[in-house]
Amino acid sequence: MPIDPYILLLLGTVGLAALLPARGTAADVASGASTAAIAFLFFLYGARLSTREAVDGLKHWRLHVTVLACTFVVFPLLGLAARGLVPALLTQPLYQGLLFLTLVPSTIQSSIAFTSIARGNVPAAICAGSFSSLVGIVLTPLLAAGLLGNAGGGFSADSLVKIVLQLLVPFLAGQVLRPWVGGFVARHKKILGLVDRGSILLVVYTAFSEGMVRGIWHQVSAVRLAGLLAVEAVLLAVMLALTWYGARALRFGREDRIAIQFAGSKKSLASGLPMASVLFGAHASLAVLPLMLFHQMQLMVCAVIARRRAGDPETPETPATSTAPTAVSRTAADSGPRSR
Repeated sequence: MPIDPYILLLLGTVGLAALLPARGTAADVASGASTAAIAFLFFLYGARLSTREAVDGLKHWRLHVTVLACTFVVFPLLGLAARGLVPALLTQPLYQGLLFLTLVPSTIQSSIAFTSIARGNVPAAICAGSFSSLVGIVLTPLLAAGLLGNAGGGFSADSLVKIVLQLLVPFLAGQVLRPWVGGFVARHKKILGLVDRGSILLVVYTAFSEGMVRGIWHQVSAVRLAGLLAVEAVLLAVMLALTWYGARALRFGREDRIAIQFAGSKKSLASGLPMASVLFGAHASLAVLPLMLFHQMQLMVCAVIARRRAGDPETPETPATSTAPTAVSRTAADSGPRSR
């Protein structure tokens, strides 16, 4: 049952924001630095993603459509259904954060790792995660606009403009400049990975500082937090079951079902945190709390499932039920956005 060290850093950042929140001029500086960090983060995402390899992955469109449907259709529908839990289990702000959680794209790195451990279709997991992250840059804000509206803690039509300027434009710039900067990014991926994580820590500190200054955290009690954890546990269990048995009903082979389960049941912390900062503003701290908790929960549960899947006996697969591995090299994992 692994504890992601990065979650510990995030929790430490939240603690720092609680004890020493940025105020006044310091808050303005932190906000400006956070905006620049988000833009640079998505520029790196664009520079890493290989367009050619992504296009090659379209050969297995059935698998990718299935993952996208799980991520951007089934998840949001379950999020909308959770509206009935307000106010019995969830407060309205926590529900808004839970609904936002269901709108963000899937992960790449952890989906690939768990698929590999479980002896699944790793190339398909690479492509599925990359497509989800790419589609999510556009689709997540649009879904948020339609499902959250002005109730999303300050979300408005202006947020779409911010999304375009802070996320989409830098991402497209990274894609355009990839022929010139792609090699540099690949050679320095470890250092730039630290930049990735440092940028997200800055975003979290800025969001939680503003939340502390505005007194938002007084809205969360231990009982509400326990209720949120219970709802998220049910949400994860439902998605894990739907992706596994649904993929079998669609006649996917074992390796493809593993890729679908891990890519279709998970949500990206790396993509969700910057988006929430742009979309929710001062209310971002409550909006990202469900995502942070769900992220750790999915890692712990999927690690156990992956190890159990690795012990499954080999089963023969016929062409009618199996999708052949896509011709994408393992190095594509480093080309896409680093989604934790």
